[in-house]
Amino acid sequence: MAHLVETMAFVGQTPWHGLGNQLTPNQPLEVWAEQAGMDWRIESSDVSYMAQNHRGQNIIMPFEEQRVLYRSDTHAPLSVVSQRFQEVQPREILHFYRDLTEQSGFELETAGVLKGGKKFWALARTGQSAALKGKDVSNGYILLATACDGTLATTAQFTSIRVVCNNTLAIALRGQQGNSGVVKVPHSTRFDAERVKRQLGISVRAWDEHMYEMKQLSQRKVTQQEAAAYFDAVFNNTNLSMAEQDESIIQYYRNSAMPNQINPSKADNKTEPNGRAMSKVMTMFNGHGRGAELSSAKDTAYGLLCSITEFCDHERRAMSIDHRLDSAWFGAGAAIKQRGVEQALRMVS
Repeated sequence: MAHLVETMAFVGQTPWHGLGNQLTPNQPLEVWAEQAGMDWRIESSDVSYMAQNHRGQNIIMPFEEQRVLYRSDTHAPLSVVSQRFQEVQPREILHFYRDLTEQSGFELETAGVLKGGKKFWALARTGQSAALKGKDVSNGYILLATACDGTLATTAQFTSIRVVCNNTLAIALRGQQGNSGVVKVPHSTRFDAERVKRQLGISVRAWDEHMYEMKQLSQRKVTQQEAAAYFDAVFNNTNLSMAEQDESIIQYYRNSAMPNQINPSKADNKTEPNGRAMSKVMTMFNGHGRGAELSSAKDTAYGLLCSITEFCDHERRAMSIDHRLDSAWFGAGAAIKQRGVEQALRMVS
């Protein structure tokens, strides 16, 4: 099966699927563009179509409302868009980080092209880092991504990555008039890198608030009953009463030999909504996930959230690992992780 990842470059450990060109740290952006497959431009041409005149002759007719976007290097088509569509060039994504890497201590860690050039991104470490009890370290990043096929606005996103398992989690910005930690620039608007940076200028406070919440979650002990109800709420979008939680956990463990031990062959019953996923995350929570035995995660609300993020980033079913990456950052996996954050924070509110 063909990979979604067209080309990518990285520093440090090989990410996700083992693909890509490894770079030494502090390479110039021109090297990143070449090695990440981002050294081309999006070009455009007005749409035309073929028709026949009254003599039966083929004639080319213009359709001025639409344009075809295509790659400058291969001339491969990327999408058909309206005349109002404002494309963002691959090099603009990299150049967004120029002053951040040269003056503010940021470091690019990965960049690449998805879906043949229809989507591309860069991820840079901000230098922010914090540890929960048990030396459970998370680092701060900024992800910038865009698409020219209508699937994604140009999006700047604060992200934390848990070192022990390489899980990614969007950082929510509180009290920012509905800002959820994401700055999105629709393609009907010109991308202004400096304006986006100004909107992201609250990064220090955002990081501190995020790690404060994670610390609260790491101090909140949970029972197996609460864990089952939490996963049900995340995957099935439910909020159960205590009586319903009792019934839920009875049903969840009805085929299990012990109340803290899942029998995957039984718990995966197809009649249970998202049963396989819930069985997997419960198993990871109960000691089989990366870092699950650290004191910050063991039997805590933070451990519940880590199980969700690990599942979406590394274990969730997908056509390929690359499709899972696309989902975990931009699609259904990202939505599941966001519900995981919301449900976990309810436990400490």
